Amino acid sequence: MKASVVRIEDKLYQNRYLVDAGRPHIKVRKHQSPSSSLLALTLVCPANCYEVNEDGQVEVTADGCMECGTCRVLCEESGDIDWSYPRGGFGVLFKFG
Repeated sequence: MKASVVRIEDKLYQNRYLVDAGRPHIKVRKHQSPSSSLLALTLVCPANCYEVNEDGQVEVTADGCMECGTCRVLCEESGDIDWSYPRGGFGVLFKFG
């Protein structure tokens, strides 16, 4: 019997997000040049929320955040990001099953 292959993108698509417009729960602190921790976020964030913009700055789009805590663990010591839980009712709504 052949096992079916499910792509991570297909699984993530099943989640829903309630965006708290104008009140992101993650902010990247201003920086002259990105630290190694910020650059690592562009590679390890499972939701691809972090990217380097055309000015060489790392920025975040928190709308698809899965609230997994990867960025908190990676940047806790350096303080490169401000992270808080979304307000009640907002953020990721996981679909199980």
